[in-house]
This record gives sequence, C-alpha cells and structure tokens, in this order.
Amino acid sequence: MVDYIEPLPAVTNTRLRVAQGVVLLFHITGFVGLAFSKNPEFYLRFTPLTLGLTALLLLAFQKDRGAAFWGFCFTVALLGFVAEVIGVSTSLFFGHYYYGDTLGFKLLDMPPFVGVPPMIGLNWLVLTYVCGILARHLPLGELPRTILAALLMVGLDMCMEPVASRFDFWHWSNNIIPAQNFRDWFILACVMQMLFNRASFTKKNPLVPLVYLAQLLFFFLLGALK
Repeated sequence: MVDYIEPLPAVTNTRLRVAQGVVLLFHITGFVGLAFSKNPEFYLRFTPLTLGLTALLLLAFQKDRGAAFWGFCFTVALLGFVAEVIGVSTSLFFGHYYYGDTLGFKLLDMPPFVGVPPMIGLNWLVLTYVCGILARHLPLGELPRTILAALLMVGLDMCMEPVASRFDFWHWSNNIIPAQNFRDWFILACVMQMLFNRASFTKKNPLVPLVYLAQLLFFFLLGALK
C-alpha cells in the first residue's frame, strides 16, 4: 500500500519551504558556478558542505530518530564506505578508479589501501534514504519496491558519472566508465534498500522529492553542457 502522508501543520509547512529554498539555492548556485564560472574550483570546495547540509535538512524532517534509525544510518554509511575502499584498492567492486579531492579528505590513504573520502559513505546513506522513501509512494511489495529504489539510485549515478572526472570527484582508468560499475551499484543499492525496508522507523519525509530532483537535474544538466 502507498504510505499515507498526513497534512503538514502551518509551522512545518513554513520550515519545509525554507528548507526547500536552501536546497534549491545551493544546487542552483553550484550549477551556475560550475557551468559558467571561470573559477569552478571555488564552487567545488563547497561540495562536502552541500552534501552535509542536505543530510542535516533531511534529518530535520525525519520524525522517528530512534535507535533503529541511527542503526540504519551507521550501517549503510559504513557499508558504502567499506565497499568504496575495497573498490579503489582492489577493483573488485565498480572497476578501476580513484578519488579526487572534491569530496574532501581521504581515510586509509596508505598501502595496501587507496584513500577514500568519508563523505562518500554519507552520500550512499543520503541516496539510500531518499530513494527508499520515494519508492514507498507506489503501491508495491517489498521486492519490487527494493528494485525500484535501487534503479533510482543507479539512475542518479548514471547522471553523475559523465561529470565526475571533469570536476575531480573520481576518475576512471582510461576515462572509460565500465558496465561493471552500474552492475555493482545496482547490487549494492539492493542490499542497502533491503536494510532500509527492514529497519523499523517512520519512512516519510516531505523534503525527499525535491532533494532527489535537485540532484538529478544538477548532474544531468552539467553533463548536457559538456
């Protein structure tokens, strides 16, 4: 069944409009700066801040923040980070790639590992949470809901990949994005969505649709302007 979304009180509506405005401001400013500025590096330095602020705004509209919710957050962020460490260090996951400096400082940047920014774990968490909630707007069972949410995550990654190396997010060997990346993204996304569906917390957030749409358009339009 589709989750029922209760009408928001006036105060919450005001908070939501402010939060939506902040999300739009950061993404529009970032897009204009990266697409048309002669100094895109100035805007790239705010990438971790934008991701962190987006996560905090989503958190502000998450009603149920009990142990189950925080357990889900910790597990998914850690799983995403560990998968990336294995990926860049062994190419077992995703393919041959390494991280640039845009996502901030890196951990485990020493042999036999290759450095991975902790912010990528937060990125996996935000995407899992946002896409999981979006999928709950349709009357689907757990399995099709899991697959749909995973496809939403892969769809966003497909928009990110064409611009990632241009803006020093991450770089692929020979600048070729392998099919393995999308296959492994889908598999890992399904695992994370299963964790999301099984976690016992309220899965409603009115800010989610705008966050997903803003990120999708941000990367899609940047890719279209190359």
